[in-house]
Amino acid sequence: MKKLIFAATIILMLAACKNKTNDPGTTTTENHTEQMSLGFPEPKVKIKTVGILLYDNYAVLDAMGPYHVLSELMGARVFFVGRHKGLITTGDGLKVQCDSSIAEVKQLDILVIPGGLNETYMATKDTVLLNWIKAIDLHSKYTTSVCTGAWLLAATGLLKDQQATTHWFGKQILKDQFGISAQNKRYVKSGKYWTSAGVSAGIDMSLALVNEIRGEKYTQMVMLDLEYNPQPPVKGGSEQNTDKNIVENMRSMYNSAIAPLLHPENASAKIKTDNDPVCGMSLSAGYADTTNYKEKVLGFCSVTCKETFKGNPASYLGTK
Repeated sequence: MKKLIFAATIILMLAACKNKTNDPGTTTTENHTEQMSLGFPEPKVKIKTVGILLYDNYAVLDAMGPYHVLSELMGARVFFVGRHKGLITTGDGLKVQCDSSIAEVKQLDILVIPGGLNETYMATKDTVLLNWIKAIDLHSKYTTSVCTGAWLLAATGLLKDQQATTHWFGKQILKDQFGISAQNKRYVKSGKYWTSAGVSAGIDMSLALVNEIRGEKYTQMVMLDLEYNPQPPVKGGSEQNTDKNIVENMRSMYNSAIAPLLHPENASAKIKTDNDPVCGMSLSAGYADTTNYKEKVLGFCSVTCKETFKGNPASYLGTK
């Protein structure tokens, strides 16, 4: 799409220049210079490299939204940087090939850190990864996070004394674990540090970055290319405009999934988390609820699967 935007910009400039040449008081050279500055202005910041961090069980849209938007920056190389080289797999089974790893990438103009849940929190203890983020930040022009990627950014200490936001569920953990009070905003700019709320908000943040770098007209072209004009079918999407029962049920689900990591001392038994015994979904990224069955603690991807299991446990475990 980057080539299409370039072509569209040239067409707009040529059309404007043609109109301008009808003015006998303006030379062709002056017209061309004026239209170049208007339709294709010099970027505020020159961006050559954009790296999007990937690690196992990251949230897909956290990375793919910014990847698509920032790939529209002409002159920039946008690529994935893996915690390890090779295939990076999400909890839903999506596999992405990473040709570059954090061991190889030493400099980026923009770093994007996506979020997730359990794996993201575990990564806040990964000193190799945190040190890499800090090393990249020394020379980056923008260091950004999407969703609970703010946990990782906060774990480095880089968000100290900065304003920030994160996923609505992740705000309490951001405050309790890292001492950062999140704002109730879609995205927050604090100097070179940009953070966004949950998942889809990474698209808004990325568009805001494009606007910061290339200006409003360029951003409008990107938005038109994406046909970015959200019209959700129902009201919702935030704590403030969603039914309170739904919010609390979701909060309970997230809490159940991450509680063993936040409070490992409270775990009374080893929880079996390979796959949900009802639907077969992988639980490597965490579980939503648990139940005790014959002195074992079983994990489930949802409360619905747990209740289904309780109706006939033996049939799902292949026992009588």
